[in-house]
Amino acid sequence: MKKSLVLAMAMALGVTASAYAANPFSDVPAGHWAYDSVNKLAAAGIVDGYGDSTFGGDRLMTRYEMAQIVAKAMVKGANVDRLAAEFADELDSLGVRVAALEKKSDNVKINAQIRAHYQSYDKGGAYSKNTNATSVLRSRIWLNGQINEDWKYVGMLQNQQDLLDDEGNEKTEFQRAFVTGRIGGVKVEAGRNNTALGLGVGNILSNRTDAVKLGFGKDLKVGFQYGKISSGDEAKKADKYLAATLGGEIGKLGLNAGYVKADEVVKLGQDDKIWYVGADYKFGDFTVDATYLSSDVDKIGVNNVDDDGYVIGLAYKGAKAAKAGTYGIYAKYYDQGAGTYIHHGMNTDLANDFGKYGFKGYMVGVNYALAKNIVAAVEYSDFDAKNNYGDKKPSDKTIWSEVVFTF
Repeated sequence: MKKSLVLAMAMALGVTASAYAANPFSDVPAGHWAYDSVNKLAAAGIVDGYGDSTFGGDRLMTRYEMAQIVAKAMVKGANVDRLAAEFADELDSLGVRVAALEKKSDNVKINAQIRAHYQSYDKGGAYSKNTNATSVLRSRIWLNGQINEDWKYVGMLQNQQDLLDDEGNEKTEFQRAFVTGRIGGVKVEAGRNNTALGLGVGNILSNRTDAVKLGFGKDLKVGFQYGKISSGDEAKKADKYLAATLGGEIGKLGLNAGYVKADEVVKLGQDDKIWYVGADYKFGDFTVDATYLSSDVDKIGVNNVDDDGYVIGLAYKGAKAAKAGTYGIYAKYYDQGAGTYIHHGMNTDLANDFGKYGFKGYMVGVNYALAKNIVAAVEYSDFDAKNNYGDKKPSDKTIWSEVVFTF
């Protein structure tokens, strides 16, 4: 160990050598230049020599030996940020968390995602029969700023380019901006963020909201949120909303329930109140889930509509972006009355095309990690309207595909 390193490590502890017992190492006698510093490090439990009462100061150290010393110093509260950064890989291998140091050395983090998707859809029934396609390149940049130990700020900038438009249409928006942290035992989020309500992708709501969200509990989680459903430059979906959620796990069984109230839901022409209960169960590599939903909307205009619905799903494994070669297969069946969802979160956006009709049908999909942080997915959906306002019910068949890059 070099002289400067010993002295720096000892000074970082911020205590004096006189507070400790005599130096236990035979090769560092009193009067040695490193006597006080080595004594301090040994008494603090940071260095312990080679087990034969020698310190071995003239021996070359491996990076892992040095990382062990840094880890012990971190536990003692020593200011060793630069050393922790230098030996970050070795510390990670030793299972030492350096998140606090990362916060100090890099207060703002930037993450990004690029998604290219293509979908081909065939609409029939009440729709004029046509086959169409869309293809969009979406780029997202997240900014994460650590305010203090308990609070952080998150912002997200999004750019979308229409790949099938010869005019090169695109738009860039600052889509999310919120703070999140804790006040006592309460988790708090305030600002604009995406909100997903209902099991999975958001069987009730998946949309940006300007809201305050509160969360309590560990094993039994209780949540409350209140705000406004944001439309941005898109068509308005609804106005203010209120939601209460309850969830927990019993072994491999997950349970959840909730209540959502939305004002002035555009597709319904009225307010909407939705209750739901759901469960998911994991067995081996499989997960099965089911959700029941009930709405107080049973009539739109003069037409009676279904006021309840359900969603069931089955999934096998799942692609993990961090591990190339992982994959998943999944399927869902939907039967949802128009009042049981405000703005659905499925990839294809099919459910939202049906609007006041409600919808039923199935979706199957597969995803695969082509390489680390590169995941591809393909889905096929086949849906029909639940209610009929004319001679024919709308129908929709869609093939959706995407490749997502994260970094």
